[in-house]
Amino acid sequence: MTGTAGRVALVTGASSGIGAATARVLAERGMRVAVNYLSSGKAAEEVVADIEAAGGQAMAVQADVREVRAVENMVEQVRAAWGGVDVLVHNALIPYAVKSFQDMTWDELGGKLDAEMHAAFAVTKAVLPAMAAQRWGRIVYLGTGLSRRPREGMIALGTSKAALEQFARYLAQELGPQGITVNIVSPGPVESRTADAVFDDATKQRQVAATPLGRLAHPADVAQAVAFYAAEDNSFMTGTTAAVNGGMAMY
Repeated sequence: MTGTAGRVALVTGASSGIGAATARVLAERGMRVAVNYLSSGKAAEEVVADIEAAGGQAMAVQADVREVRAVENMVEQVRAAWGGVDVLVHNALIPYAVKSFQDMTWDELGGKLDAEMHAAFAVTKAVLPAMAAQRWGRIVYLGTGLSRRPREGMIALGTSKAALEQFARYLAQELGPQGITVNIVSPGPVESRTADAVFDDATKQRQVAATPLGRLAHPADVAQAVAFYAAEDNSFMTGTTAAVNGGMAMY
């Protein structure tokens, strides 16, 4: 991809996993990257150090993306250093319960829905004025294949991400005339510490067996799709969803 040099990207939840991989790829492509984290400051600084060692520019920025004031302060910190945010990658994972609907409380389901949408609302509101003023922007939300293909115990995550994906389509329609694209990257199962904590080996083997490409996604696979949407020359795709799942689900 060309023409991304100097653009400012904010990646939420970027101290590990998909977020860290995305921060590294965007930096490789010439963007200055703000690496957001909640509590893993040391890990975020390591991502920044990796980017700088490779010749890129990055800074770590702490904020709980569920808190409006914290998000506003974070975006102001980035603006003071580099100017407005050109590219938003909203990847931060809001905690959720893994259980059946019958065992779930409203606080567990409704709380996840509320926190998911509140975070997306807050970070988008904070970066939008600069994008609208320059009539250029890229917004990428991380979804999940579970929003279309249910799996046992994942109702809280799947339902909240389905809401996020529809929110993204409405934004794509509204913001298109201002030169701002809004897209979704929807990973299938990803090899990560989070996945290891949730799924046992038998489950992972079943997932691999159901994947034509014969493995689970790596964070870098997802990061490449995000970078595609974030690129300067990808100017005519908006309101779309990229499924990064090795063919496990085709739609």
